Amino acid sequence: MHNPFPYSLDNKRYHTWNYYLKSHFGHKVCKVPLNAGFTCPNRDGSKSVGGCTFCSSLGSGEFQGVTTKNLLEQFESGAEVMHRKWPDAKLMAYFQSYTNTYGPLCKIKDCIEPFMQRNDVMGICVATRADCLEEDVIEYLNECAQSKEIWIELGLQTIHDETSQRINRAHTFKEFKDKVLRLSSTNCKICVHIMNSLPDETKEMMIETAKVIGKLPIHAVKIHMLHLIEGTKILKEYKEKPFHLLSQEEYVELVVTQLRYLPDTMVIQRVTGDGMKDSLYGPLWTLNKTQVTNDIDKLMAKMNVMQGDLYEQR
Repeated sequence: MHNPFPYSLDNKRYHTWNYYLKSHFGHKVCKVPLNAGFTCPNRDGSKSVGGCTFCSSLGSGEFQGVTTKNLLEQFESGAEVMHRKWPDAKLMAYFQSYTNTYGPLCKIKDCIEPFMQRNDVMGICVATRADCLEEDVIEYLNECAQSKEIWIELGLQTIHDETSQRINRAHTFKEFKDKVLRLSSTNCKICVHIMNSLPDETKEMMIETAKVIGKLPIHAVKIHMLHLIEGTKILKEYKEKPFHLLSQEEYVELVVTQLRYLPDTMVIQRVTGDGMKDSLYGPLWTLNKTQVTNDIDKLMAKMNVMQGDLYEQR
């Protein structure tokens, strides 16, 4: 059956990351996750302590690399893993763990420069926070973007400040929006992370997050489900006073609606996250990532809907 969605190489009715990479670079591209040893301002006492309540001691992401290895060693190890699965794939260096612009410019340069010099690195992705991008860092990343694709991944999770305060993000939506507008004047590409099923957020609040994000000058979004990880503050809170966690069916229906409010040109880097099997308390259905993505595809086809069909131009 013909897929009516233009930005797809398969049956997806949303603008996949795989489509973007193949159409932009001409071949398969894989991210190699790295841990550069940064921390976060809501961990070290600068703004708060303990980090985001959903975040484990390892920081964001599951495959952060081994800090006993230097960055190039981490990259080589990760590249080997990727090439076992996709022998001809090109690579991106992905600074994933914690806040990778939270430090002096000299440290950030020391981390990024080795990958700027490598011909086998097609781009560099830097995960960070909107309140940790000083002007000198933005100017440096913009300079880098003249010769190599630079993605800045901003953790937001929600546009609702009351939720952000509860999960200890320690910055406001206004701070985030102001920095997005600043970054939009550079050559860097912007990806925003949002998270569904945060405490006390209604379906309408989660949809509103997607609607607002869809109107911002960003290039991509990652959609995640809240994972309750052993040892995190949010799991402790959940055990003491449970809040509603979306079922797989609820999550699939919600994501389909969110996608419909995002412009079809916006790249969807993720529609669900990777659960850490050994430390995941719940929801356990998130471990079956393939089933979740398949259910999203099936529901969009059944409803005959596509990314962006509810998006309204300003």
